[in-house]
Amino acid sequence: MVKAFKADPSCQAKMHQYQIVGRAAPTPKNPVPKIYRMRLFAKNTVLAKSRFWYFMKKLNKAKKSGGELLAVNELFDQGPTKVKNYGIWLRYESRTNTHNMYKEFRDVTINGAVSQMYSEMAGRHRAHPNTIQSINTATLKASECKRDHILEMHDGKLKFPIIRKMPLVAKKMRSTFQARRPMTFVR
Repeated sequence: MVKAFKADPSCQAKMHQYQIVGRAAPTPKNPVPKIYRMRLFAKNTVLAKSRFWYFMKKLNKAKKSGGELLAVNELFDQGPTKVKNYGIWLRYESRTNTHNMYKEFRDVTINGAVSQMYSEMAGRHRAHPNTIQSINTATLKASECKRDHILEMHDGKLKFPIIRKMPLVAKKMRSTFQARRPMTFVR
C-alpha cells in the first residue's frame, strides 16, 4: 500500500477572514445597543468569535455572556489567481513592550498574506499569535509599495534561471524505467 502525500501543514494558508456582527444584549437601560462589525483573521469560526468578544470587552465592556452575535460570515477574495501586494498594519506584544508595525507581502489572497505575516512574526520577533492584532490590511498598487523585497519583484524584465534543465529525449528513446539515473544538468 502506498502512503498518501501529505503537504507540510506549516506551508498551507491557515488563516481565514471573517466578518462578525454583534452587540451587547438589550437591557432596560439601553434597549437598542450599538451594533459593531469587525473584520477578523482566525483559523476557524470558534477562534474568530472569541477574538470578537476579546475586542468587544475592550471597546465597550460587552462580554459574551452579556451580548449577542448577529452574523458570522467568512470573506473570500475576488481574484485568487493573480498575485497582489498587501500591506498589513499590526500591533504585537514582545517580552518587554507593545510595538506597532507595518509589513508588506506578496500573495494571491489576503489570507495567504496574513498567514505569511503570522509565521514571519513568530520567526523574526518571537511573537505569539494571540499577542498579534492586525489593525488594517490593504491591497497596494506597485507605486505604493515601500519595502525592498516587494519592489524587486516589480521589474517587468524579471527572469528566474532554470538551474536543472532536463534534456528532451527523442520519443523512440523514452522509457518508463531506466537502469541509470537521469542527468539533470546540461554540459
